[in-house]
Amino acid sequence: MPKYTREDILRIARENDVKFIRLQFTDIFGILKNVAITDDQLERALDGKCMFDGSSIDGFVRIEESDMYLKPDPDTFAIFPWGHQGGRVARLICDVYNPDGTPFEGDPRYVLKRALIKAKEMGYDTFNVGPECEFFLFRTDSEGNPTTITQDNAGYFDLGPIDLGEDARRDMCISLEQMGFEIEASHHENAPGQHEIDFKYSDALTVADCILTFKLVVKTVALRHGLHATFMPKPILGVSGSGMHANISLSKNGKNTFYDENQPLQLSQEAYWFIGGLMKHMRSISAITNPIVNSYKRLIPGYEAPVYIAWSARNRSPLIRIPEARGESTRIELRCPDSSCNPYLALGVILAAGLDGIKNKIMPIPPTDKNIYQMSEQERLAEGILGLPKDLKEAIDEMHNSDFVKEVLGEHLFEKYIEAKDKEWDSYRTQISKWEMDQYLTKY
Repeated sequence: MPKYTREDILRIARENDVKFIRLQFTDIFGILKNVAITDDQLERALDGKCMFDGSSIDGFVRIEESDMYLKPDPDTFAIFPWGHQGGRVARLICDVYNPDGTPFEGDPRYVLKRALIKAKEMGYDTFNVGPECEFFLFRTDSEGNPTTITQDNAGYFDLGPIDLGEDARRDMCISLEQMGFEIEASHHENAPGQHEIDFKYSDALTVADCILTFKLVVKTVALRHGLHATFMPKPILGVSGSGMHANISLSKNGKNTFYDENQPLQLSQEAYWFIGGLMKHMRSISAITNPIVNSYKRLIPGYEAPVYIAWSARNRSPLIRIPEARGESTRIELRCPDSSCNPYLALGVILAAGLDGIKNKIMPIPPTDKNIYQMSEQERLAEGILGLPKDLKEAIDEMHNSDFVKEVLGEHLFEKYIEAKDKEWDSYRTQISKWEMDQYLTKY
């Protein structure tokens, strides 16, 4: 992403007839919010003088402490590629500040920034992330409302005319490139109507910003094609769900810390410790990486999604996979996250878990190179392989009991998040589902 000064932004906005600017941030769930201003207010916004009501945002503050400030990150300035009458529209992603000028501890972006600062204190220059964002494209009805009817019956890597989403996906790639993304690949995924667009890895903060922009662009372009794009993890029963695999690495003095040509698998000791930290904390961070009820409908056997906490450099069934590439491309692929997560919180807890592994020299269990799904429960337990939480309630309980997660998120966000997720689970638990009606209405 380009680096801009305050003067650069004012000049580019003027030269490109930018009339409206969206000051963007997220609530604790990763839902994108914005305050829209006109170009006349851009200088004031760049000076961090734009105020908003924090009490209206999920997980922020109470009404009696509502005044908060948005401070734009100049490096996130981008102009949306689609046209608008009366002038173009740009965006700036913002950090949230208290009235006294201190960062707001409940700001998800600040959580990731704190984790990155800790990494630098341990000597690591960069935490690189390459996400694999999957999504479904569904038809809309005559009133423009989304259905769950896919626009194709294609499968993995199929192309038009079978893949009817190809035109939409191409326009998504073009729009993303116009906003500064480097698109590496796009293709049809395994399930009908399912797609993936991969963009080049970068540092974690940039990638978290990009994930939010990516979702907005994909949804906007889909709508222009008469389709609805959803990042819901499992919208259709009986087919694969959508994940957001995260390919991660650490660098020190510009060199990939995970690579050591003289070690088995050419993985460094720090790579093993990082894996160990992830595996130790995975159950307690699952409510962050897989944050909604529907997330756990994806994490079941039979659909290529991980279920068990294991790692391997040889097969794709474990939670953590080591891709074949080595040298500066050595990386760890964490396969459980999905795109319903707040990327700032998810990448923050992933980094913190890995760093805890390095700090405390946590060795993972040996790699599992056979198909875990075909192992019996006794075989898995004998090898020390635990399972991911089976539902959101189990994940919330694991998080609630974790002092580690509480320290990473900060007490305010930790408590607000658990409170909200408890309510979400309780709302789900008390619903009468179609499955119950089908099973019990005539039987009893």
